Amino acid sequence: MEKKPVDLRSDTVTKPTPGMRKAMAEAEVGDDVMGEDPTINRLQARAAELFGREAALYVPSGTMGNQTCIKVHTRPGQAIIGEADCHIFGHECGMYAQFSGAVPLMINTQRGFFSAQEVAAFITPPDVHVAPIGLVLVENTHNMKGGGVYPQAQLDEVAQFAHSKGISVHMDGARVFNASVASGRPVSKITQGVDSIMFCFSKGLGAPVGSMIVGKRDFIEEARAVRKKLGGGMRQAGILAAACLYALDHHVERLADDHAHAKLLEKTLQGLGMTVDPVETNIVFFTMQQPNAEEVVNKLQGEGVLCFAITPRRIRLVTHLDVGREDVLRACEALKRVLR
Repeated sequence: MEKKPVDLRSDTVTKPTPGMRKAMAEAEVGDDVMGEDPTINRLQARAAELFGREAALYVPSGTMGNQTCIKVHTRPGQAIIGEADCHIFGHECGMYAQFSGAVPLMINTQRGFFSAQEVAAFITPPDVHVAPIGLVLVENTHNMKGGGVYPQAQLDEVAQFAHSKGISVHMDGARVFNASVASGRPVSKITQGVDSIMFCFSKGLGAPVGSMIVGKRDFIEEARAVRKKLGGGMRQAGILAAACLYALDHHVERLADDHAHAKLLEKTLQGLGMTVDPVETNIVFFTMQQPNAEEVVNKLQGEGVLCFAITPRRIRLVTHLDVGREDVLRACEALKRVLR
């Protein structure tokens, strides 16, 4: 029998486990738009408690979660500060402009993490010619810069400075549980300085659908109205929430396995002479001397390994729940065959 491919394209490709499917089948449900789905209510309460916040709101996707938060935090014509390669600027269809009328101010960084001083460079005296700053965006871990964890002291300084200027801070924490496991800090500690957080259940946690917004109660109530405008008001969605509750119970600590598997890939690539971004979590980026990334991706596919070329020279590999150690070792051998 032909072995199934080792799929390293993203941690979004995971399938629900048998235990997760059982939890979904047995979920108690109601109408969530009416606030009557007990499983969603339980999930939202659990998320708020984990992050030390007053309330939480379940949304269909991370993009909806981020864009909902931007809408609540800002007014049309305000500027939002973020890292140049952050997911919100590069992979959310320009919705910050379409839906919120926000103007992007981008900070270029090496690993995805800017400082309070870099934010301060955008702060000017009031001027009718300049868009006022409405929000600072941080991403933790940072997807397109190698899955790095935002240094905690630096993150806290950014938040403290922004707040001193009356500016709110939102965290795209799609993979914040990866940051938690890698750093040994609870998510409540990692996110303590920011005003709102979005995190995903459908990436490393392995649930099929859903993300969560957490914040103050009045913020979440505003967000609920925005979610409805975006078409995110689901009905008997407790079936989906049950998978997310299962993920919180069973799939957080095991993220350490994904990180260890990413380290195996890093070591193999370094041994092949590739330039590899420092690996902290489950994302591996490597750069080749020649602009032939697509060719390499195609050859790896022929070897039973799936991945993406991000630029003509850069390839991304992502480990996850459905990739075990033996799969990673297979991928390492394929990399040796192709890259040699």
